[in-house]
Order: sequence, then C-alpha cells, then structure tokens
Amino acid sequence: MKKLVIRFNSPVILTFAALSLLAVILDGVTGGVTTSRFFCVYRAPLTDPLTYVRFFAHVLGHSGYSHYIGNMLLLLLVGPVVEERYGSRDTLLFIVLTALITGLVQFIFFPATALLGASGVVFMLIVLSSFTRTRRDGIPLTLILVVTLYLGGEIVDGLFTRDNISQMTHIIGGGCGLVFGFTRWGRKNK
Repeated sequence: MKKLVIRFNSPVILTFAALSLLAVILDGVTGGVTTSRFFCVYRAPLTDPLTYVRFFAHVLGHSGYSHYIGNMLLLLLVGPVVEERYGSRDTLLFIVLTALITGLVQFIFFPATALLGASGVVFMLIVLSSFTRTRRDGIPLTLILVVTLYLGGEIVDGLFTRDNISQMTHIIGGGCGLVFGFTRWGRKNK
C-alpha cells in the first residue's frame, strides 16, 4: 500500500493565502490598524514610504474573514493550475504586477476611497487559467466564455450597481490575465 503524502504543490499560491490569513488575523488583533496602515491602498503622501508598500500589500488585506474566504476559495481553485502551467516565478511576477497596477489605478483615479483584497489577483488568475490549454492553432471557447461572463458581468455591475465592490479592480485584474496569457502564449505551449 502506498503511503499518503501531502505535497506543498503550489508554493506561491499557498504562501499568498497564508500571508492573507495573517493579515486578517492582525486586523482582528489590532482593531483594523494594521489593515489601514499596510494592507489597503488609498491616496496618501508620496513622501510616506508606506504608500509604496500599500501599492503591493493591499492584495493581502481583507475586510474580514468572509471577504478573505471568498477570495481564497477561488485563488486556491485556479491558482495552482496557473502556477503549475507557468511556474512559481512567473506566477509571483503576475501577482506582483497585478497588485501594482490595481494599486496605482486606485491611488491615481479613486482618491476618495480605499482598496483592499485579492479580487484583482483572483480575476487575473481566473482569466489566465483559461490559457492553460491554449494552443497556437486557436483560442479556446472557455477563454472566450470566461472573459465574456466574468469581465462582462463586472462591466455591467460597474455601470448599474452601487456597492463596496471594486468592479474596476476585477476588470483590471482580468485584463492583466489577458495580457499575461497572450504574452506567454507562444512560450509555454506544448
């Protein structure tokens, strides 16, 4: 009988989930101080060094356990597929670039609000996961459906729904997934 072994199969995705959980725990312990100081991006002076940290770290912060679980379930579902396909180094690069881009857009264009959470990263991974079986001879229907359903839905919600969800971050994250997928398309295909 074979011995059951638990593998640390997706180091970037699992570390991201653990760091995000740590940020949620710190939020609870500090009464939200750590989240507002480190894990959400908002208009702050460029002379404050933490402004630059927040451009990246906002993806680790969440407004509570429910927000965290909602993002992490999807991250853990699609992230390992992306990391297996593109490798840990590229997956980390995709996450860092998506965090920076969504953070900068928030900082520049939405000065009156704060942004936190991994949903931009999750949308990037959802779209990027649709590229995992892409061949040079065509674009899979699943990619077209993912882009249409997820990103199309976010565009509609952004136009007609007023809530605390940043549809712009979802759209930008999905757009990052498209760009990363198409730029890696020819390099990692079998």
